[in-house]
Amino acid sequence: MSLLVAESFATERLDLLPLEVAHAEEMAGVLSDPALHTFIGGAPHTPHSLRARYERLTAGSPDPAVTWLNWVIRLRDESCPTGTVQATVTESVTEIAWVVGTPWQGRGIAGEAARGLVDWLGGQRVRSVIAHVHPDHHASAAVARSAGLAPTGIRQDGEIRWIRELRP
Repeated sequence: MSLLVAESFATERLDLLPLEVAHAEEMAGVLSDPALHTFIGGAPHTPHSLRARYERLTAGSPDPAVTWLNWVIRLRDESCPTGTVQATVTESVTEIAWVVGTPWQGRGIAGEAARGLVDWLGGQRVRSVIAHVHPDHHASAAVARSAGLAPTGIRQDGEIRWIRELRP
């Protein structure tokens, strides 16, 4: 699995583009609402700090057994970025996450992007996909469910683990 590389792919309304450092300034605006951090903690990044973060992400994981894959979600009709999806791939499991900027929430973008990501990962021979969702974050639970993940009884750092087996 360590040979995976993020590739562009599309869904019905979205283009998912491999993350680049050059996305930082535009994405800082997309992700600027402090409300996005209600369940995940932290605070919005400045363009400068997001650039530094994207430099680290695009350089790849320092652990050769872990692959970091990150995409910017672009809403095709409006030709604008709306959020990100990511996958952390190991030999045994792939963990996914998503975030959509506040102005674009409630439009099904996160669900569509997560479904597209899971489909893309399935084509890469990933065996299982997990996500961790705060128990009070009902919108994120709906995204996980729409991507075919199901909640488990496992909790990590107060979040519920959701899982979908893609292949035996």
